[in-house]
Amino acid sequence: MNPTFRFYEPGLVSKITHNRLTHWDQVGATYFITFRLADAVPAGPLAEFVREKREWLAANPAPRTAELEKEYHQKFSQRFERWLDRGYGSCLLRDPQNAKIVVDAMKHFEGERSLLHSWVVMPNHVHALFSQVGETLNGSLHHSWKGFSARQINQRTGNSGSIWQKSYFDRMVRDWDHFASCARYIRNNPLKAKLLPGSYQQGESTFVSKMLGVAASGQP
Repeated sequence: MNPTFRFYEPGLVSKITHNRLTHWDQVGATYFITFRLADAVPAGPLAEFVREKREWLAANPAPRTAELEKEYHQKFSQRFERWLDRGYGSCLLRDPQNAKIVVDAMKHFEGERSLLHSWVVMPNHVHALFSQVGETLNGSLHHSWKGFSARQINQRTGNSGSIWQKSYFDRMVRDWDHFASCARYIRNNPLKAKLLPGSYQQGESTFVSKMLGVAASGQP
């Protein structure tokens, strides 16, 4: 049985939260989200990136047209993702046991707070495509994933403090084409980053596998 999806509906009231970035939230919506380790991007390039992004957002306040959203992702999201794929920082998530902690956190409330459609844990960042369930909102769900996984990884490694960057990137999925594009990106990310088997963990729902037509590469 195929899951029921709710895509972005411009006419509905969205909750807006601010955590360096503006995040739009609608109950039951479907999201593509990226979150990363705190040291995943070098400080120098990051400072220039933040300055440019702040200026662009000030010149193009939300809500933005589809054309402006596309421009934003070309100028900033895609550029940022290229940095992440270069494997900067400690890359704690290359360790399979640490990666499994993150996967288990995302799956913990499966069917109760979220439906996880597709995901990949890269060495220094995570991508996930999911739908919210019930009254759960993206911000609280993302916060619980990072909080639980940070505590468990610190306990395992003997460290303390947050391992994650506080901010994150999220996109509310607009339609079926956008959904398929996000799922395809997640599936292909390890190959694009030229990762070896064992340095990442990846999975997708049966529904997504059927949609894309080929079994997912990587590790279930």
